[in-house]
Amino acid sequence: MGRTPDPYATDTLLGLLGPSRGGPNRDLLLSCGEAISCAVFAELLSSWGADAQAMTGGQAGIFTDETFGDARILRVDAGNVIACLERGIIPVIAGFQGISEGGAVTTLGRGGSDLTAIALGNALGSEAVEVFTDVSGVMTGDPRRIAGAHTIERVDYAEMVELAADGAKVMHAKAAELARVTYTPYVIKGLRSNFGTTIDEGASPDRLRPVTGITSLRDITFVRVIQGDIDDLEARRRLELELFRRIAERDVSVDMINVNNAGVFFVCDSPDVDFVRSELTNLNLALRVRAHCAKLSIVGAGMRGTPGVMYRIVQALSEAGIEIIHSTDSNITISVLVPEEQVARAEQAIHDYFRLGRGHATAPAELTAGV
Repeated sequence: MGRTPDPYATDTLLGLLGPSRGGPNRDLLLSCGEAISCAVFAELLSSWGADAQAMTGGQAGIFTDETFGDARILRVDAGNVIACLERGIIPVIAGFQGISEGGAVTTLGRGGSDLTAIALGNALGSEAVEVFTDVSGVMTGDPRRIAGAHTIERVDYAEMVELAADGAKVMHAKAAELARVTYTPYVIKGLRSNFGTTIDEGASPDRLRPVTGITSLRDITFVRVIQGDIDDLEARRRLELELFRRIAERDVSVDMINVNNAGVFFVCDSPDVDFVRSELTNLNLALRVRAHCAKLSIVGAGMRGTPGVMYRIVQALSEAGIEIIHSTDSNITISVLVPEEQVARAEQAIHDYFRLGRGHATAPAELTAGV
């Protein structure tokens, strides 16, 4: 229904409530925009001679828990959807919403329409789900900042989960994870181009091209907790447990976590730093905070077991004059924390070094040689 201040846009609806706690009333209100869109679109199809029926998430059989505002899908009973299809009627289903076992309308979190689509695709045994958006698929990087960024033809489930979680806004992270665990193939396409990226089990990883794409998150703060001279290992572990317990109870999400004898290191969203400070001030710990950071994530199934990738990332960033503040890695992702003002140059440096631009068919010579 548009963006605020358009009528029935999500933020416009939120403005009707003002400051409010999450709950069934808020979710019921927020579900109205999608319900209106569905009814209007179904009537448009009908006016063109294609019978269509609008459905809310609940009518489509999407059952959730009662975590209002960020509900988790428990099951999908697609009986009503199948009955529509069998009668030759096109079901037009409101995304972003479901219904609890107790009958309350729930919402799935911002971007939750992607989650609705994957859940329905899985329940219906679809060959594939097609997600149409304003960009033509998954890109090697953000084209607004990276010269040469282009659409990737094919990405595997795990790569898409990592890209979505680390800042690629083309797909809802929970939807990408649901597709991965249910093996539901999907395609992300541009609405105008009908061109995009297929996400499925993927081709065999190419060790000669270990990086698939890069993404970044901004407004990140780096936190170092220095535990001092605590020789008692058990006491140190209790303190670390208490630290993370307090942060969790304030509902603060932390990332890029590293725990070792030098202390505890992690990042959080900058607006959450005050919560972290307030919870840790009376634990007798030295707290060091660095604001205005960005998390740069380099993703690729081909880096699993490939030597030299981290070395080349450090080399590329060093040659570009980028400061590396902190880093973590997993099987298919290396994340590097850099100053926020340097992240655009860092993205371009990595994109250029690994030759992700259109027309580059070969990997860096060092990787080809297995360095």
